[in-house]
Amino acid sequence: MRRVVFNQKGGVGKSTITSNLAAIAAQQGQRTLVVDLDPQGNTSRYLLGEQADEGHAGAAEFFDTTLKFTLRPQAHNDFIVATPWENLHLMPASPLLEELHSKLESRYKIYKLRDALQELARDYDSIWIDTPPALNFYTRSALIAAEGCLIPFDCDDFSRRALYGLLESVQEIQADHNAQLVVEGIVVNQFQPRAALPQRTVQELIDEGLPVCRPYLSASVKIKESHEQSRPMIHLDPRHKLSQEFLALYEALQQAQQTA
Repeated sequence: MRRVVFNQKGGVGKSTITSNLAAIAAQQGQRTLVVDLDPQGNTSRYLLGEQADEGHAGAAEFFDTTLKFTLRPQAHNDFIVATPWENLHLMPASPLLEELHSKLESRYKIYKLRDALQELARDYDSIWIDTPPALNFYTRSALIAAEGCLIPFDCDDFSRRALYGLLESVQEIQADHNAQLVVEGIVVNQFQPRAALPQRTVQELIDEGLPVCRPYLSASVKIKESHEQSRPMIHLDPRHKLSQEFLALYEALQQAQQTA
């Protein structure tokens, strides 16, 4: 299964959700790959820690090769590194992605990631794609390459208004490029159950018939510790409430996939 975590808004938890769900998949024995397409590289640093500074070949180098004609193309595995966690591998991001963007867009290399991940699916049971906070070349490439789409949502009116535009963007990709793409759900992040506004905002989404995932992910300072130590929650504190919510969310996604 190839999943993309997508939202044009920054700071909604794309990297956190991608990394933690992928870490759970790997812990449960799935051969798992994370693809980081955000030049900021937050997912890469989260999963690699200080190793992220070692200059590994990754997503930028992969896309760079698509701009060059060669009789002997590099193997896609050349752009993947192992993380400290068993079964979990990463195609890391770097600032070079920003430099390549205009060249890739002008040369219309929009299907190259899809082709690569379809090949890599022979080696991996689960592929998770983190995207930049923009509907740009990399995000469109990810939506074209994926089978499922998760949309992180923080509970405010601005996010709710933007959500409809996000869903329209996904529908456009479905219509023009990827009819198999399914919006698996809206992932409610940083949820505060005792506050009236988050409860009301999420309930309005449900009443509109939008696919809101359960459980919601709680707001917790523990996630900051997880980021600082570069340890996904399932490895930092598996009994923590937020770890259990990530686990329940992952299991719900797997169950929905099996019954689809």
